[in-house]
Amino acid sequence: MFPHVVGLDHAVILVRDLDRAHETYERLGFTLTPRGHHSLGSQNHCVMFGRDYLELMSLPAAPPAAFQYFAEFLSDGEGVGALALATDDAAAVHAELTKAGIPAEAPLALSRPVKDLGEARFTLVQLPPAETPGFRTFFCEHHTREIVWRPEYQRHANGVAGIKSVTIATPDPVRYARLFDGLPVAYAGASEPAVAAIRLHINDKNAAADKLKHGGFSFVALKGGALAVGANQAHGILLVFD
Repeated sequence: MFPHVVGLDHAVILVRDLDRAHETYERLGFTLTPRGHHSLGSQNHCVMFGRDYLELMSLPAAPPAAFQYFAEFLSDGEGVGALALATDDAAAVHAELTKAGIPAEAPLALSRPVKDLGEARFTLVQLPPAETPGFRTFFCEHHTREIVWRPEYQRHANGVAGIKSVTIATPDPVRYARLFDGLPVAYAGASEPAVAAIRLHINDKNAAADKLKHGGFSFVALKGGALAVGANQAHGILLVFD
């Protein structure tokens, strides 16, 4: 892992209808942040955990060129369109990637207002889509963590405490290894690459099961007691509560 990559930051779940996705994830037992409006026109709701999070994101009606990949992704369906890796220094990680021969784009400063709290600011370093087929990968440095990680949004009725791991479906796991080495990433064989599943750490499986039942979800109990909610119920991503 590159020295200035410090973990998994968040998964971007691209959705066509943000209101509907918000309602779905509330029924799953998550507490969501108020709607955010990015400076490039996208909108989001986040599911915040201790150090990482899920981001439900929709695009403007006429997406700018920067969102071309996401727009094409959504034309095929919803799901995880990007994985963000956490960095403590966007400029430094850009230099590390360039030295390793990885064609990283120049650092991009973005922001979004947070009601009553100010402006959430962050810097991204994006990789071309071809570097990680099936989803985009970018590196995110947060400059205002105290605004983004608020205690009132980190408590969830389903007991989820964080992202345990991400499963990448791919016929060629080696091509992802130099980026995701040392991170909580698993691989599954598949002919078409994609982020196939997100495994979430929960404190109480019985409480999670009750919340899912009351939310109207059908789920499968896996070996070891984990609970799996199919991608057809969670906007394109298999969620495993473990």
